[in-house]
Amino acid sequence: MSRPRRPGARVLKAVASSLRLQVLNLLLERGPLSYTEIMNILKLNPSRDAGRFAYHLKFLLKADLVEPDTETKKYRLTDLGHMLVDVAETIEQRAFKRRKMMVRTSRLAMEEFDRNKIAEALVKEANVPQDLAQKIARETEGRLTEVKAKYLTAPLIRELVNAILIEKGLEEYRHKLTRLGLPVYDVTQLIKAAGANSFSAGAVHEAAGERVVEEYTLLNMLPRDIADAHLSGSLHLNNLGMWILKPNEFLHDLRFFFQNGLHLTRPDLAAASSHAPKSLEAALQQVSNVLKIASTEVSGEQLLDYFNVFLAPFVKGIEQTKVKENLRLFCLNLNQFLSNASLPLQASIGLELAVPKFLGEKDAFGPGGSKADSYDDFTVESRLITSFLLEVMLEESQQKPILQPSLILKIRPEVLQDRECEPLLHMAHKLAAERGLPYFANLCPEEQADVSYTATGCCFDSAWRQDWELDTLRTSNIGSVLVNLPRVAYESGGNAARFHELLDEQLEMALRALEIKYQTIKQRVRENLLPFLTQKVDGDQYARLENSTRLVSFVGLNESAESFIGKALYEDSKALSFAEETMKFIHSGVLRGMRKPETRPMSAMLPGFEASKRLAELDVERYGWAQVRVKGTKDQPFYTDMVGVPVQTNLSLNERLQTEEKLQLQAPGGHLALIPLTEEEQSPDKLLALTKRLVTTSRIGFFAYNQSFAYCSRCRKTFQGQKTKCPTCGSADTLSNFARVSSKYMLTQS
Repeated sequence: MSRPRRPGARVLKAVASSLRLQVLNLLLERGPLSYTEIMNILKLNPSRDAGRFAYHLKFLLKADLVEPDTETKKYRLTDLGHMLVDVAETIEQRAFKRRKMMVRTSRLAMEEFDRNKIAEALVKEANVPQDLAQKIARETEGRLTEVKAKYLTAPLIRELVNAILIEKGLEEYRHKLTRLGLPVYDVTQLIKAAGANSFSAGAVHEAAGERVVEEYTLLNMLPRDIADAHLSGSLHLNNLGMWILKPNEFLHDLRFFFQNGLHLTRPDLAAASSHAPKSLEAALQQVSNVLKIASTEVSGEQLLDYFNVFLAPFVKGIEQTKVKENLRLFCLNLNQFLSNASLPLQASIGLELAVPKFLGEKDAFGPGGSKADSYDDFTVESRLITSFLLEVMLEESQQKPILQPSLILKIRPEVLQDRECEPLLHMAHKLAAERGLPYFANLCPEEQADVSYTATGCCFDSAWRQDWELDTLRTSNIGSVLVNLPRVAYESGGNAARFHELLDEQLEMALRALEIKYQTIKQRVRENLLPFLTQKVDGDQYARLENSTRLVSFVGLNESAESFIGKALYEDSKALSFAEETMKFIHSGVLRGMRKPETRPMSAMLPGFEASKRLAELDVERYGWAQVRVKGTKDQPFYTDMVGVPVQTNLSLNERLQTEEKLQLQAPGGHLALIPLTEEEQSPDKLLALTKRLVTTSRIGFFAYNQSFAYCSRCRKTFQGQKTKCPTCGSADTLSNFARVSSKYMLTQS
């Protein structure tokens, strides 16, 4: 009498047939299939093989390896069927002694390949259903076994998985699974570029990190239309590598630290904590610490407005030579401090030649955080600080270019009427004539009385909450987006209605991108990633992020006029009218996005040298040289940024200033007019006379005199104008040329 067959034996017999094993593998890979679909995929003939196939399918059903779906009329694997396929594959691998595949993992270790890790990653990173993840992992393993590499890498496996996902039409999962990083070639180029520009090794590290964050932002934080607009060149998201991490610029209030000291709660920043400074030297050291620490949480310019006024109580009664030397050390130290990008700190210092009325009556904080009358009582000391700062910059720049800090001279009506301010104004214009370093803020118009500027032209006024402190100090520019105006002109085909329609679409995307940035910065605050900016004293948080501006700017206003009208905006009244109307359209479109209490958008004319090059190059590739209107050369095309009239244009000063004035009025969020100087020696008296005429007869809010210069490291001398060799020693190898690139001076040739 034969013994009854056990269920286990029936299951094992099921895989004794190659056809039955094929069916099981097919259902595992493809999912539920109908009777006909299975036969077709296995290329079985319905008339010849139907009986044989039915026998094998019935066997699998009895073994409980396959079950029918009554609703779809299809067959699917059971849990037991899944298990049996895995066991069969393991036996096959051991029987044929398949070579082990070794993987170099992201943990910098060598491990034996395990397809379950692929499935786990698919589920964890991309939310792929478990069954589908196992199928993808199995197929990946099958393809990898055909690869005869000495070892595999995690990126290679991920690329193959992504390719399989694309083949199967599962792009939404591939998008989530994308690996962030740089090709070997790109890293090599970063290293070479850093060396060519005299950057440190830290600059390479920082740049590589920013590139990864850029990819992450485009893939995971921004909607597809905004990401595509940036990549294609319709928009440019400024500082994209910091978009989800830091605000762009920040305006400090030194009184906060002079009164309270530095009290940082994070353990790794505890060493920087200090009491309220008790001396001028301690106060300047604390200012340096503020800039240095804040540079880890601010991606760009930091403004120390009313610097000389807030510092004045620490100067009273101090020997003047000591005051000057302390300020000299402060300036030199700023040029030594390295920010995250391994470049000098970007610091602006606002200098008041007369204590403004709205600040003069405020309590002054002196040594030890004590109140020392009002700031009106320290007018003499505040002017002394300004005088010494200008002297230090003049003296130090004679030997070697000193580009930090950026000095911003604030000119008010009372300054022009006060004879005691005349020597300070003359000294500032001597520095402007020789190096072009100071910036001038025209605060004579009534609406400009309480405005603060950074050296990039970023502007803050009191129109938001009607309070000069809340709207300027301890707030920031959260970020900026630049619109590619020439692209809008090209796409509009000369149709004004279409031009405005396309421009409106770009403005809407720009405002959405800035809202996303603001919300992500708030998330960083909740995660305690901005501990310095969000430190509190008695419940008062330092940074007023809710009052931050969001700037919408552009590149190529002049080139868009050339494309649309046929002439540059400075060549034809119609072109200038087109430019003005475009600016008004941008201004009104941005204002429509204003939502109090936390949405403070503003239109601006900001520096965007990187954007001007990138967008011009993309447009040349897209439209060809016959259609684009660019500046520069075929090797290095660019669009005009920050100003309406290109700096290199041969235009009378009056015409230039009249044009810039009209445009600046439509860009309240930021603007900077550059006044070109010839290479001949400039007269400080003539420049001062020009400044007085400009601030009393025009509404240009912010301007600087543009001068280039060269430095010889052998002679340790600085010369006006661009040079091919040193005028003193004749050397070309030791000569470095400096020129203003957008708003800041940079090394242009070594």
